[in-house]
Parts: sequence; C-alpha cells; structure tokens
Amino acid sequence: MTKPSVLFVCVHNAGRSQIAAALLAHHAMGRVEVRSAGSAPGSAVNPTAVRVLQEWGINISQAQPKVLDSRIVEKSDVVITMGCGDACPIFPGTRYEDWALDDPAGQSDEFVRQVRDQIDRRVRTLIAELLD
Repeated sequence: MTKPSVLFVCVHNAGRSQIAAALLAHHAMGRVEVRSAGSAPGSAVNPTAVRVLQEWGINISQAQPKVLDSRIVEKSDVVITMGCGDACPIFPGTRYEDWALDDPAGQSDEFVRQVRDQIDRRVRTLIAELLD
C-alpha cells in the first residue's frame, strides 16, 4: 500500500499549515507523506507557532514557507485548506477539506495554543480516517 499524501494550504504558510503539517508528521510517524504551502508565502514561520509546538517537543524552527504549486496539489490525496479562498487548484480524485481556523498571525501564545489544540484534534481524526 502506498502512503497517503496530505497537503496543508494557508495564505502565508507561516502558521496554521505549518502547525498542521508538523502535527501530522509527528503523530503519523512516517505513515503519511506530509506537505504544506501558501498561496502568498510569508518570509518566515510565525515565531509563536514555533514556540507553542516546541512546548510539545516538536521543532519547526528550521521550516520555511513554501509557494503553492499545482503539481504538489495534483500529487496529494488530501488537500486541507485553511483560509486561502479559491487559490488552490482543484483536481479530480483529490479529497478537499476546508478547516475554518483563526489565523494565529500577531496573536498571543495562549491564542495560538488554542489554534494548535484545534488543529491537533483535527489531525488525529484525519490520521484515523487515512490509516484505518
């Protein structure tokens, strides 16, 4: 069986999509191919996102925002969008979900922890669906 592949997309690829990708990679333990990208990538990952994941022992300090590329979308089994509107190309046979989550940009550590926890619950559900 081939590994399922998941792409997380948000506008800047600096907060939500980076958190989601890191949590999926952490919990799936190599059983899922994980990517993230942004429709208008920022210059760096949100430092608050880095901090709140570090609290759980997950290090994304070396992660870099990446530009959304239609070839990566096409190669993905599941595409999870987070507030990027219609920027993501649609391909037949690909599963799309939109996770409505608050943008952590410029928010407090406590706020971003809440976003992290919401993403963590959704990622755990996604893993159960993909690997059952």
